[in-house]
Amino acid sequence: MAENTPGGYALDMIDELKKRALHRTKILEGQMRGLEKMIEGEEYCIDIITQSLAIQKSLRSLNKLLVENHLRTHVSDMFAAGGEQKSMAVDELLRVYEIGNRE
Repeated sequence: MAENTPGGYALDMIDELKKRALHRTKILEGQMRGLEKMIEGEEYCIDIITQSLAIQKSLRSLNKLLVENHLRTHVSDMFAAGGEQKSMAVDELLRVYEIGNRE
């Protein structure tokens, strides 16, 4: 069921992207469980770090899918609407970009 964003656009996801994003979350869930077990088992630090880096890569992959969905749905609608909506879309993307580039 779609809800509306503050800009009035439906929150529906593209079916294929939603399917892939949910699959990615299942992979992440397993990776996190593995990481927890590695820490509990006091495994070799480099192995734990390698697992952590793999999780970060999976998160980047998930974020890419979510950004793709946002661009193909909400942003395209907001740009088509023009004016204030177009400006809001640009502001949103810049905020996400800034968050993603913080250390």
